[in-house]
Amino acid sequence: MTFDPRTIATPIYDALNNLRSLPNQDDTRLKQQKSQAVELYTYLSTWGMMRLKAEEMALDKNMEGKKQVVKKFFECLEELSGIKNLANHQGLTTLKNLGTDEYLGLTGLGLALAQEFSFWATAVYTGIEGD
Repeated sequence: MTFDPRTIATPIYDALNNLRSLPNQDDTRLKQQKSQAVELYTYLSTWGMMRLKAEEMALDKNMEGKKQVVKKFFECLEELSGIKNLANHQGLTTLKNLGTDEYLGLTGLGLALAQEFSFWATAVYTGIEGD
């Protein structure tokens, strides 16, 4: 089987592009989306997958843009990894119950996805500046 790098890039581009084009979004939400997408790699490499999932659950209405990006991250991770129940409310339990090798492998895939989120955020959110 040949690896196609678009396998990772396409769902991330689509996720961010779809978020960006949602109706009735103000500059604050778009800035939050871009900022969160760019910061995913740093957060994930510093705090880990379980804390990122917990962060998604802890973000309040004032941070809806950030929450939307984290949700999309876990949707993409679920799709590409084939591990069910990462993107829904059971995601933290799913992560907690993975074996060590599976969790570390998923973290590696997550870091690769986070890099793509950062790249595509710059391309998709052109013209959106600041936090």
